Amino acid sequence: MPLVLALDDASATLEEVGGKGASLARMAAAGLPVPPGFHITTAAYRRFVTENGLQEQILAAVSGISAVTVDRPAALEEASRQIGRLFENGVMPDAIAGAIRQAYAELGGGELPVAVRSSATAEDLPEMSFAGQQETYLNMRGEAMVLEAVKRCWASLWTARAIDYRARHGIAPQDVSLAVVVQQLVTAEAAGILFTANPLTGARDQVMINAAWGLGEAIVGGQVTPDTVIVDKANGTIIEQNISEKDVMTVMTGRTGEGTHEEPVPADQRTRAVLSPAQAAELARIGVQI
Repeated sequence: MPLVLALDDASATLEEVGGKGASLARMAAAGLPVPPGFHITTAAYRRFVTENGLQEQILAAVSGISAVTVDRPAALEEASRQIGRLFENGVMPDAIAGAIRQAYAELGGGELPVAVRSSATAEDLPEMSFAGQQETYLNMRGEAMVLEAVKRCWASLWTARAIDYRARHGIAPQDVSLAVVVQQLVTAEAAGILFTANPLTGARDQVMINAAWGLGEAIVGGQVTPDTVIVDKANGTIIEQNISEKDVMTVMTGRTGEGTHEEPVPADQRTRAVLSPAQAAELARIGVQI
């Protein structure tokens, strides 16, 4: 298995690039508007763990945690801290670092801002939802920052929440692995979530869109109540629209900084609809393609 794959590699499998990565690969290969990037495969994660001698230490840290003992938050947090330190102190093998540097350079290199996104092999499965249990790091700039963010993504496979969820569902710790997706970061004026069926009613002839100003972190983190727009799939018309008061938005930290921060939404935008009818219709059209 290669250490790095192109984002639009149609052969990318769940085992190689995780659930999020496999979905993005299919969409990119189909020509949908997906920001360019690359996958760091599960082979890279396993090689890092093996060459740093971490597997036995990881399993030892979680050995006392099972479905009958998960209601011990202190034990979960301590296991997570122990494993986090292992990844923090681990050395990135030269072959992995070199493959990531090359892929980042081919994407644009320099100080190109990217999103570094976790993609677990036990993620986005029909019978279980692992959404939000691993980390994403936005506005990572330069090789050193990207390499460090990859290690932090790998470590996030072992957050207390993730350990707890897998234990409750009987997923053995030795059976999980993590890929990472690196994508060029879109400097978004607005962002959101699109559902290709209405999750409130189950109607499959409707698309539901949540949208807010700035990057999407404020929505997924619960800091802002987004607008909700329900669109008819057949003709792209808006069936229902609820405009929220959006007080805060996530924006990229400036060129000399990393990551993101929250700032107030300008007063004249707070109660304004994020999406025009034409934009909502275009998003619904793309959703139907998916």
